[in-house]
Amino acid sequence: MTLERTVRAFAGVFVLVSVALGAPASPLFISTYWLWFTAFVGANLLQSSFTGFCPLEMILVRLGVRPAASGSN
Repeated sequence: MTLERTVRAFAGVFVLVSVALGAPASPLFISTYWLWFTAFVGANLLQSSFTGFCPLEMILVRLGVRPAASGSN
């Protein structure tokens, strides 16, 4: 899996888990405070789209995850 796809997968999993833990209608509900984590992930994705800075991407590069070949995604 490429770096970009890994970042997207992590973001998707974090959003789904935090919504499941924060939505009162969910059988996994713990607290509505989990929705703040959902907002954090969304804000991080938004700022990353403008700045190109993504902490997870830096961690994954150090772990050896390869970036996508240019032109493919």
